Amino acid sequence: MFFFLFRVSANRSERISLLLLIPNKMKILSLLLRFPCCYFSRRTCLTNFHFASRADFTCIKSLTLVHPYHTKSICSSSGSRRELCQQAAPDQQIEGLSGKERRLVDRLYSGLIQGQRACLAEAITLVESTQSRKKKIAQVLLQKVLSYHREQEKLNQGKPLAFRVGLSGPPGAGKSTFIECFGKMLTERKYKVSVLAVDPSSSTSGGSLLGDKTRMTELSRDMNAYIRPSPTRGTLGGVTRTTNEAILLCEGGGYDVVLVETVGVGQSEFAVADMVDMFILLLPPAGGDELQGIKRGIIEMADLVAINKADGDLIVPARRIQAEYVSAMKLLRKRSKVWRPKVMRISAKTGEGISDMWDKMTEFRDLMLTSGELIAKRRKQQKVWMWNLIQENMLEHFRSHLAVKDKIPLLEEKVLSGVLSPGLAADLLLKAFKDGL
Repeated sequence: MFFFLFRVSANRSERISLLLLIPNKMKILSLLLRFPCCYFSRRTCLTNFHFASRADFTCIKSLTLVHPYHTKSICSSSGSRRELCQQAAPDQQIEGLSGKERRLVDRLYSGLIQGQRACLAEAITLVESTQSRKKKIAQVLLQKVLSYHREQEKLNQGKPLAFRVGLSGPPGAGKSTFIECFGKMLTERKYKVSVLAVDPSSSTSGGSLLGDKTRMTELSRDMNAYIRPSPTRGTLGGVTRTTNEAILLCEGGGYDVVLVETVGVGQSEFAVADMVDMFILLLPPAGGDELQGIKRGIIEMADLVAINKADGDLIVPARRIQAEYVSAMKLLRKRSKVWRPKVMRISAKTGEGISDMWDKMTEFRDLMLTSGELIAKRRKQQKVWMWNLIQENMLEHFRSHLAVKDKIPLLEEKVLSGVLSPGLAADLLLKAFKDGL
């Protein structure tokens, strides 16, 4: 295998290029340790070659490209800091796919970046699938979209392409009605809006009504809007297992604002806050006293609290609860150096306060971008996303492992009959799993 090695002088005015012959078994990290003052870039693997001079490797004839692999490893000149950034090439991931699956990925990717809603819908369906083969196809598609998304952000001077907004609140707060009114206002201002509405799944039948779209009849007919209802399928926190992936696909489809509406949640369900740029909590006027505001949980995660249904006979209760929440929010610890959570009154029915709310949201985005907190927040969310996927996949791997697969039903039976305590049964399964590794 062959590698290009670039050595840059201290003043970066001179760059020496060498082509080295490296054994296939040698790890990239070993090369970094061996050449600590060099920029190491494995770009291509070449075969059918001939060197005119082995001393300086200046002439190479009859080069045949075998496999592109875009990996870049950079070492500082002092050797004290080494950073290994591997970007798996889509070409390498596609190798395991059949011709039909490759054509599917290419079709969805091309349609997605061209803004075709049908391809976006099909791509999200593919990502939500639990079938192992479709999961692999979905990961190839996501990798291509992620690479495209990264290139577009570079062209945008490193700024995010879309504004991610999470919307949560208790059942009956008017979340879907608010999104209908808010989304129409944005599309009238020439924004492209994507709505990911999450509906709860039944704990008995496993089904989901997916009825949020029925409350957004006008917005669903708007060509600048896309609404996607998805079931939770038992996932806690008010979101689905694949909400992060769906957000990425929507951004790849060219949508400027991505709204994530959670299920009706309680005080401890705020997983959506780890997926969005701004987390908005929508509350009804009769939402309790100010004691609810100082309870740790969903309130302290909110960047903006909106008291909905502030119209008609509920104007006075809405004013009262707004004043109570304003005083309660002062007791919470600040999570940002540049933003203090606001409390507003709005009416999704009459449209009052909706425009002012968007002004506050853009103010939040601009302040967070200027301070650099928004970029840091997104990077932190990527880490949280990674660990969530690891936890989910580890549980699935644990259940299907040969060492415990047959023992699970037996131990479950003993727990049900009261012979074993749940803790002891869990310890036995974990021990069997460790021994089988």
